[in-house]
Amino acid sequence: MSAGRAPFSPEASETSCDGLFANCWRPAPPAALHLFGDPAEVEALRGSLLAWYDECKRDLPWRVLAVTEPDVNRRAYAVWVSEIMLQQTQVATVIDYYNRWMQKWPTLQALAEASLEEVNELWAGLGYYSRGKRLQEAARKVVSELAGQMPRTAEDLQKLLPGVGRYTAGAIASISYGQATGVVDGNVIRVLCRLRCIGADSSSPPVIDRLWAMANALVDRSRPGDFNQALMELGATVCTPKAPLCGECPVKQHCRARLRVEKELALASRKLLGKLPVVPDVEDCGVGGCPLCPPAAELWDSSLGVTNFPRKAAKKQPRVEQTATCVLERRGRRGALEYLIVQRPSSGLLAGLWEFPSVPLAPGLQQEQQREVLVDHLQAWAGQPVAAGSLRFIGEVVHVFSHIHQTYVVYSLSLDGDVTLDLASSPSRWVTEEEFRASAVSTAMKKVFGESWDFPPLHLLGS
Repeated sequence: MSAGRAPFSPEASETSCDGLFANCWRPAPPAALHLFGDPAEVEALRGSLLAWYDECKRDLPWRVLAVTEPDVNRRAYAVWVSEIMLQQTQVATVIDYYNRWMQKWPTLQALAEASLEEVNELWAGLGYYSRGKRLQEAARKVVSELAGQMPRTAEDLQKLLPGVGRYTAGAIASISYGQATGVVDGNVIRVLCRLRCIGADSSSPPVIDRLWAMANALVDRSRPGDFNQALMELGATVCTPKAPLCGECPVKQHCRARLRVEKELALASRKLLGKLPVVPDVEDCGVGGCPLCPPAAELWDSSLGVTNFPRKAAKKQPRVEQTATCVLERRGRRGALEYLIVQRPSSGLLAGLWEFPSVPLAPGLQQEQQREVLVDHLQAWAGQPVAAGSLRFIGEVVHVFSHIHQTYVVYSLSLDGDVTLDLASSPSRWVTEEEFRASAVSTAMKKVFGESWDFPPLHLLGS
């Protein structure tokens, strides 16, 4: 998550909505719609949410370890691994990876002694590969510089561990150590924005600051870890992005977005009957310039209901790229088919992972031009000239990264057994199909390999 900023205080917000409803029949506190100003309501919300969590929480392996592991460093490590894996990845996908990781490296010390190649192999397919690399770097730092002792506060976790941001630090500290600190992730943003009708851009720094202040104010002091997990669980299972289960929500009586939906329905009914309200509702904000309200130009969409909140800025479209990839095949010494894979650079996209020989393509190249670019690239590997005509076009494989719409133009080349490859230019190796699938290769390369098997094996196609 984003770096820490000055906390928001309700007192400081009063100037943003002063004069609110000056002509209404009774006064209302400035921006009251967006704040939790009633201690009794806060206590009621905490109690309802924790009771629901105790009854309905999912049985997840990292939650079991967080409760049963007596060693505080192992407990914090177990929570830390889960939080890193869960970034940008669904729970159902993470469970198997998490179990295999904790079985292989049950302690910080075990992870610190592993090689990056081992980490990449286990992480392969989970995406956002730099997460695993940073996790291991931080584990090594804990072992070598902190005597194997995890930092004990959110502030120190964020300050001392590379790759640990504000959210991860808060999650580890609250769940593992019982520190009364809030967390703000995508699920929490959605829940808080709906609870308090926050319609401004939820990714903007001012709104993020307010949400952190709100999370820190709401967190239950006696059960901070459970409360934070309950808030995230609510967003993941009930207060979902597109089809929230409002009827099942344990805190629906505190939800201003739900109240807004009910009032909009009542207003529409009055309009049909020709009965319009005389004065504005005292619980509406409606003052221009409020930093938590949606822009005045954005009208309420009755078809969206509570999903009018939160509002996000328009997503930047991923850039479009093309890459030529060659599946090089040969017969190994034992007669098995083998494929050449090479290692990517240690930094940048898919750092340190293995792939088939690949080269970026300039936009607009025709197929023959693509072949020529790929042939030039393959000369670095082959001990003899490679003819463009020997490359067989297999097809195209599309893979969308978070910021790149990548198309792999896949070719194949079957090499005779007496061809010697120059493997000195970059780390590379020949692998069988089984070895390929066990290697640290990306999901994109697995898709490329799968595409090649939609055709007869390359050695049957001829050269």
